[in-house]
Amino acid sequence: MTAPDADVNCLADFARAGLDAAHLDRPLEPTHPGAPPLGWGVVGPGAIAQRVVPEIAMLPDARLVAVSSRSRSRAQEFADRQGFVRAYSDEDSGELTGLQALAQDPEVEVVYVASPHGHHHNHVSELLRAGKHVVCEKALAISAEQVRDLLDLARAQGVLLMEAVWTAMTPGFRRIMHLVEQGTIGTVSAVTGAIGFHATPDPTHRLFNPSDGGGVTLDMLVYPLLYADALLGEVKTHTVTGHMGPTGVDDDLAVQLQCAKGWAQLSATLRRVPATGITLSGTQGWLRVEGRLNNPPQVEWMTQQRRTEGLDPVTETIPMVGAGYVPQMREATRCIREGLVESPFVPWALSLSRAEFFDQVRAQIS
Repeated sequence: MTAPDADVNCLADFARAGLDAAHLDRPLEPTHPGAPPLGWGVVGPGAIAQRVVPEIAMLPDARLVAVSSRSRSRAQEFADRQGFVRAYSDEDSGELTGLQALAQDPEVEVVYVASPHGHHHNHVSELLRAGKHVVCEKALAISAEQVRDLLDLARAQGVLLMEAVWTAMTPGFRRIMHLVEQGTIGTVSAVTGAIGFHATPDPTHRLFNPSDGGGVTLDMLVYPLLYADALLGEVKTHTVTGHMGPTGVDDDLAVQLQCAKGWAQLSATLRRVPATGITLSGTQGWLRVEGRLNNPPQVEWMTQQRRTEGLDPVTETIPMVGAGYVPQMREATRCIREGLVESPFVPWALSLSRAEFFDQVRAQIS
């Protein structure tokens, strides 16, 4: 391998945070042994919560306390299946909504918000005002204005607010950042990525419902964009090609970014079956992930030197715990234990800059 120059690749701070993070290497071990378990609540017992909550339960320093939903039957069924102590709903007797009741539960210390994007601002605001720490599914809110409001509120309350961009904490993403930082493929100046799948438009589904914040920009673009954010620096200019579907949301999108240190071509779709993955191109080789770029199970890389010697690309299999969400919840726990209001893996500045960019993208195609 050619020895890299000292500044061959300057990772963004959030990507550099993963280069030496022992608590993510051992996510099932408590960051602060002996501390009492954190009491967790969940808002929105939908499909994503069904995948993530079992990973919260894997943490030895977590306790599942309460779940909130608009529906009593849905809340209770989720609580029974996942092992929560109690359930709240809008259909309960009394003057409080399910969200308000959960926000007032003294045993709930941190809340995972898994409701649709369009409800995030309302739900997260209620929880922050009640003094709860919050891990909120991306997108944090549907506009930069709403994101600013949430950040100001979390700052004033002195509680953790973390956008659940779990990819930044996965073993695969962190391994890729290690390889890049070591100069394995030289200086990286191009990122290409695609994500998505074909789905029949359904106005009742959150992905296709405008009031839920549907569309590929808010739901999918964050994943390939994360690699560009990590490696290429500030976006200088961009071009957008998009398609508005029959339900009024963006269902197909391609963006080209000219950044401070290179360019990126990224796409997201609900109209096609793309060859999903991410590819990084450098002066000495390439690196790619085929398939799950949001939680890479395997990384393949090739150098010019190996090609000259007639060698095949190197394939690395990435070990992981569970479905990949455990490191994110370990990081949230660490931040709460240490009194941090934001995680270095998902800093507030990144959440805000992403929201500002998404505002521009959606304005151009809608």
